[in-house]
Amino acid sequence: MKPQINTTDFDERPFLAIWEVTQACDLACVHCRASAQPDRHPGELSTEEGKSLIDQIAALEVPVFVLTGGDPIKRPDLFELIAHARKVGVRVSLTPSATPLLTREVVFRLKESGLARMAVSMDGASAATHDAWRGMSGSFARTLDAVRWANEAGLPVQINTTFSRRNIGEIDAIVALMEQLNITLWSVFFLVPTGRGKLNELLSAEEFEAVFARLHALSKTASFDIKTTEAQHYRRYLVQQRAVRRRTGVIETPVDKLPDTIGRAPRGLNDGKGFVFISHTGEVFPSGFLPFTAGNVRNETLASLYREAPLFIELRDPGKLKGKCGACEFNKICGGSRARAYALTGDPFAEEPCCSYVPRGYVQSPQNARRAPSLHVLQGA
Repeated sequence: MKPQINTTDFDERPFLAIWEVTQACDLACVHCRASAQPDRHPGELSTEEGKSLIDQIAALEVPVFVLTGGDPIKRPDLFELIAHARKVGVRVSLTPSATPLLTREVVFRLKESGLARMAVSMDGASAATHDAWRGMSGSFARTLDAVRWANEAGLPVQINTTFSRRNIGEIDAIVALMEQLNITLWSVFFLVPTGRGKLNELLSAEEFEAVFARLHALSKTASFDIKTTEAQHYRRYLVQQRAVRRRTGVIETPVDKLPDTIGRAPRGLNDGKGFVFISHTGEVFPSGFLPFTAGNVRNETLASLYREAPLFIELRDPGKLKGKCGACEFNKICGGSRARAYALTGDPFAEEPCCSYVPRGYVQSPQNARRAPSLHVLQGA
């Protein structure tokens, strides 16, 4: 399968838009960004407001649109929203929670409504690890059931895995499990310590590099694609690996991947830069992990907020980046996680705290040099 090329202008429209349709969820995941609650919020966007948002997504021609939560299945109008998206030409992905609400009947109904891809989370290679992470017994088994039902329905499947101190020791076993599943994409998340996510569970910069190496090796043989979330410096790692292959004359034969109708993000995608997050109450954020709102879709259009809000404009400017990220020759394709920088420093333009790369000719300032050891301890290294 040939790689998909995208020419989205990040100043004009996002490549990826995520709508948190609800924060209601029956799980209590240890890393939950939203600290989800069992019941729906009375201020959630209504069905008609949701359809209006979807119409705006269609008008913006956003390539990738995701309905997330909480647990989207908690919304009784979910199938209606997906059907409306299909009607107006928007391809939808969904991230349901692996609870008793996710049944075979629901999976088939999602497919019939027009869902383009279903993404479920798997954060361990065993029920013991995954269920402890998700806060519900039986979640691991339900996730495997959901993958099987989606395969049966002909619905492409994505697996989301978040790596942290809790499960990094199982990375080889998790990789082996991914290879056994019939999936189109493995999306690897790297913890941002916000919500229930704890700072002492964050991986060190060196451990990030080790995971990058494992993902890169797997990408050469896997039948599915691999992407990272909140690890923008994986793009830097891939560019470096391609440079090594060119120097050594190594030629690799591309592996055929399972077909998928949803494109891959181009280089440079970052919080507020090709990415937008709409909360359950309509607030527009540059990321679900970066708690700065540009406004609300109940009062302004998504297009105007994305294009004109000072917050988004500044986040799209690599000249605003500080420290190593500001000096880095890869900052236009990477830029580091703005959400993690904010979570650890209080400054969304600070350097990526979990990147070990030192830009060419960069000299660390005395202030950063003094701060580095305490940060390294906080990372749990």
